[in-house]
Amino acid sequence: MKTIVVCSGGLDSVSLAHRIAAEAQLIGLVSFDYGQRHRKELDFAAKCAARLAVPHHIIDIAAIGGHLSGSALTDDVEVPDGHYAEETMKATVVPNRNAIMLAIAFGLAAAQKADAVAVAVHGGDHFIYPDCRPGFIDAFQRMQNEALDGYASVRLLAPYVEVSKAAIVADGEKHATPFAETWSCYKGGRLHCGRCGTCVERREAFHLAGVTDPTEYEDRDFWKAAVSQYSATEAR
Repeated sequence: MKTIVVCSGGLDSVSLAHRIAAEAQLIGLVSFDYGQRHRKELDFAAKCAARLAVPHHIIDIAAIGGHLSGSALTDDVEVPDGHYAEETMKATVVPNRNAIMLAIAFGLAAAQKADAVAVAVHGGDHFIYPDCRPGFIDAFQRMQNEALDGYASVRLLAPYVEVSKAAIVADGEKHATPFAETWSCYKGGRLHCGRCGTCVERREAFHLAGVTDPTEYEDRDFWKAAVSQYSATEAR
C-alpha cells in the first residue's frame, strides 16, 4: 500500500515511519506546525524523511493552533512534570488536534492517490488524549469513508493503538530506528528535560523494553521517582 505517515519527529512516529518503509510503500511524511513550543521536533521529522528518501510535507496550521488555547503545548502555561497518569498532564491536551491533522492528512493522501495514512497513537496515550483511543480511530475511518465516497479509498493505519510505548521501542529497534534522532520533550530545550510526562514515558519505555536509551536528558533519573507510585510493567 502506498502510505503517508503522520510524523511529528517523535520516537513513536519515527519508529512507525521506519516500520512502514520496511513493510509497505512509504511515499511521504506529513508534519504539522501548530504553534507548539517544542517545534524543534519538526527538524527530526525532516531528518527522518531525508533518511528514508521520501518527500516531507510540513503543513502550517499555527493560526488554528493559536485559537486552541489553554494547552501547555501552545500557550504560556507551564509544562507539568511527572507521570502521564497524573491529572496535571491534562494541561498538555490540544483540543481536537489529531482530528484536525488527520483530516488534512487524508485530503493529502486522496490528492496523491495514496492507499493509507498511518498514525502512531498508542495505548499509553489513552488516559490523557481522547483522540488517541481506538474508538476515535474507528470513528474517524467511518467519517472519512463518507467524506471521500466515490473519490478515494484511504485506510487509517494505527498499528500501535493497542500497545504500550515499550512495545514501540521494541518495534523501533527491530526496524533500525535511530532513537537518538527523535525528539519527545514538550519543553523544547537543548536537551530532553527528563521530567515532563513525555520524557518520563520515553525513559520508562526504554527501561521496560530492555533497550539502551541513547537520549541525553537534563535529569536522567527523575523518571524513577515519577513512576514509583505506578506499576512499572508493560501496559496491556
